[in-house]
Amino acid sequence: MSIPLDGNVIAGALGEIFAVDVSLGVVECAGCGHSGLVAEAVVYADAPGMVARCPQCSGVLMRLVRSARSAWLDLSGVVCLRLTIPDVGDVTQTSGVT
Repeated sequence: MSIPLDGNVIAGALGEIFAVDVSLGVVECAGCGHSGLVAEAVVYADAPGMVARCPQCSGVLMRLVRSARSAWLDLSGVVCLRLTIPDVGDVTQTSGVT
């Protein structure tokens, strides 16, 4: 029997693909319209891939399957995924010159 986990499980895996913290991303369910953090999704991770479900209606939000060199991400259950992108001005660069 599958054990439901929270959305941080899939957010960690997505973080390897995206260069931002996906756990704080906001998803809108295509089934019921519920909006919430990726971290609040109910995730089943004990299959060949991961399935994230809406905590409101249990509809499938996303599926993620990985191999050694590829990843397949199905977001068909998500109307949109909003991610916060760091401002370019927030990045501190050093020249290495002292």
